[in-house]
Amino acid sequence: MKLFQIGFLSLTLVDVIDISLVTWIFYKVYQYFKETRAGQMLIGLVILLIASFLFNSLGLSAMSWLVNQFQTVWVVAFVILFQPEIRRLLIHVGQTKFFQGIFMMSTTRSVEALVESSLTLSEKKWGALVVIQRETGLRSYKDAGIQLKAEISTPLVISIFNPESPMHDGAIILQNTLIEAAGCILPLTESQMILPDMGTRHRAALGISEESDAIVIIVSEEKGSILTAENGRFTHLDHDEMTLRRYLNERLFISSGD
Repeated sequence: MKLFQIGFLSLTLVDVIDISLVTWIFYKVYQYFKETRAGQMLIGLVILLIASFLFNSLGLSAMSWLVNQFQTVWVVAFVILFQPEIRRLLIHVGQTKFFQGIFMMSTTRSVEALVESSLTLSEKKWGALVVIQRETGLRSYKDAGIQLKAEISTPLVISIFNPESPMHDGAIILQNTLIEAAGCILPLTESQMILPDMGTRHRAALGISEESDAIVIIVSEEKGSILTAENGRFTHLDHDEMTLRRYLNERLFISSGD
């Protein structure tokens, strides 16, 4: 449906919606990058886009070609030079309520499977080491383990850490709802936080939490206690069902107020 015409340009309702959405996206991105070098480059990119549109509309082929070449180089340079800023922007987008709502259900299932399996392993006094990957990649540790890529479930976790299982001595690495690998060997910490009655499993938990932002769940083979480690330290030394569920929900669901 044609709304109005400006010179040789005719605008429809779809065009107005399209332009409004693009303007809103650029405005939000600019607000995020404002007062940074990335923000200045973003303004330059917008100017090039507008110039390209005008030159194409006016039929200036040579100028249009020249601006398009600059535009391509500008986008590549922007991505290369500002990878950290773009990464933070994508994380920020992923933390919005809209996207959290989409992934909430699958993450809830993961938390429940982790809580149930940890409690069962604790009752049986079967040692366990579960690494929950977050932003930091753990590919080298996953590649060295036994590849699973299986949907997490309580029976699967329990079967892996069954003392009769060949994988029970290593760690499992969980990413989103998938157990990526089992039998993974982790780096050992040199921290003095390790108590005399803590063994290799606890050293490995602190070690991986020092090298990454992963959350680690440890089930003690001797005491049956459930511990968690994060940022190079033990956060809880003996979880019960409620505290473990609350802790995982707080860490895996990022509050909109943060």
